[in-house]
Amino acid sequence: MDRRKSIKSIVLGSVATGLAASGCKPGQENLEPALNEPENVAWRTPVEHEIINEIQGEEFFSIHERETLTVLCDLILPPSEQFKGASDAKVVDFIEFMVKDHIPFQTDFRGGLMWLDHKCNTEFGLEFKSCTEDQQKSILDTIAYYDPEVKLEERPFEVNFFGTVRDLTMTGFYTSKIGIEELGYKGNMPNVWNGVPEDVLKQHGVAYEEEWLAKCVDQSKRGVIAEWDDEGNLLT
Repeated sequence: MDRRKSIKSIVLGSVATGLAASGCKPGQENLEPALNEPENVAWRTPVEHEIINEIQGEEFFSIHERETLTVLCDLILPPSEQFKGASDAKVVDFIEFMVKDHIPFQTDFRGGLMWLDHKCNTEFGLEFKSCTEDQQKSILDTIAYYDPEVKLEERPFEVNFFGTVRDLTMTGFYTSKIGIEELGYKGNMPNVWNGVPEDVLKQHGVAYEEEWLAKCVDQSKRGVIAEWDDEGNLLT
């Protein structure tokens, strides 16, 4: 099984992985953020819209941090000729939303991104995003693995930081339209219902009338997939 298939099997088993990370010290201020327009959808309540609009109306990552995080996420889930990568699914936007929504992430992410730059400056005299891919991977190889027997709070904070980014990258990608299409997930599909089994009907001394069956168990529509309009109204 190749890496991408391994990732798929993990996601199909459980998209929502652990998102814990240990603390680190806060770093630089935000610089010239680019605001995202929130999108209202029919299946959210007005209160949910208000909360989401408030979260999306603010920015956390600076331009430099977003660029660094984009490089990092694409190293975790890179694009190929066959598959899309993390940035194709706007994973960084998803991560920023999660970081703004879950306050404990904020110090962890800011400190973790600073750690990457500091480590690369020490090793190569460059920021993380400016290093070659081999240089970037050599840094990540030191924090991408850990002994599962070691408790979370006893691991180096950079190891927990990378684990959190990896978890959020996978969650963000495979819950996006691109990721769901890659998984081949079709959502809820109509079953074929032939009515109550004959042995159950006999057990209760009842039977279907042919006229009723023709109206209520219409096999000609067994392949029809339900569709909804933009307002959430059922079309078929």
